[in-house]
Amino acid sequence: MSDLLEVPMSRRNVLQAASATALSVAPALRASVYAGGSDKPEKEEVKIGFIPLTDCASVVMASVLGIDKKYGVKIVPSKESSWAGVRDKLVSGELDFAHALYGLIYGVHLGTSGPKKDMAVLMGLNQNGQGITLSKKLADKGAVDAAGLAKLMKEEKNEYTFAQTFPTGTHAMWLYYWLASAGINPFKDAKVITVPPPQMVANMRVGNMDGYCVGEPWGHRAIADGIGITACTSQEIWPDHPEKVLGTTAEFVSKYPNTARAVTAAILEASKWIDSGLTNKLKMADTIADKAYVNTSVDVINQRILGRYQNGLGKTWDDPHFMRFYADGSTNFPYLSDGMWFLTQHKRWGLLKDHPDYLKVAKEINHIDLYKDAATASKTPIPKDVMRTSKLIDGVVWDGKDPKKYADSFKVHV
Repeated sequence: MSDLLEVPMSRRNVLQAASATALSVAPALRASVYAGGSDKPEKEEVKIGFIPLTDCASVVMASVLGIDKKYGVKIVPSKESSWAGVRDKLVSGELDFAHALYGLIYGVHLGTSGPKKDMAVLMGLNQNGQGITLSKKLADKGAVDAAGLAKLMKEEKNEYTFAQTFPTGTHAMWLYYWLASAGINPFKDAKVITVPPPQMVANMRVGNMDGYCVGEPWGHRAIADGIGITACTSQEIWPDHPEKVLGTTAEFVSKYPNTARAVTAAILEASKWIDSGLTNKLKMADTIADKAYVNTSVDVINQRILGRYQNGLGKTWDDPHFMRFYADGSTNFPYLSDGMWFLTQHKRWGLLKDHPDYLKVAKEINHIDLYKDAATASKTPIPKDVMRTSKLIDGVVWDGKDPKKYADSFKVHV
């Protein structure tokens, strides 16, 4: 493995160094506009749920480094076992915020993923860094990519089972889009099950599924354990795609607007810290590998956060579209077109019976004005446009201009 795995720092040293870096801005802490006055957070201690995934890092580091204090709040990270649990605790108010799947927040808002409640996306937490894993058993038969899988499924008629992490979530949409790009209908040609992220590897090990889509480090973990291969990264499906978001209820934002703004600003600053260089990324990897957070070995995390990939079959490559937490700040902007895209896929796969008012729903959920205030406070650049254009794996361009036509354009659908 890489010499990165031999960084001579204990976890205690890493945390001490990281905290020293964060607290060196003490004068700025005292000067923060969120420390008092009319902008003082209404709720000074907040509970933020997270799932054990690499992309929970900005929430964790905002707390571990004490960046939250700069904005007058205390973030208490709360480790959750499943996305359904995150959903239920957000809706009930047991969690104030959550590291959440983009499509989960949209699904709750429209009532397509359980109890219906008005929701809010405050910022994007990351782009890229998810992946589709196929079992070594399938890989040994030539299914090492979508085309190979489609060929095998035609030649060997069996019940093929694939897992995603939540019905309206990002992983489900990446899995379905990837399968469909090879002519495989996920609902007609295969069986799809829901499995919490940390349980993916164990379930594949005992043969409960042939493949799965999940966030890191559980793709790399399957390779390290010798039970699976990476057939496709999510950034191959959509370069710089939206992924996890900071989600909460619309009710919370209405009741505690200063708190919502302060928490967003703190996590933006933590995101910038993570993406500020190799040293910070390695400190982050060492921190979140701890049992309290992701609970895995550091070497399973620290390669792919640097774009150093292997597929488990001898192929290695440097991926320029690896997991980003900040980059130039555009990573975190809650583009309306990003939220609308998930709605088009929910319609494509029958999760929505009728076309919603795509733009209206995105404007309701994505709190762009609040984000801009938090970005200003954390000195984060703000993109000029609330929409963006992207080309996905099948060559189809998404720009948000005609979502109804786009949603109806796919040959493979429910």
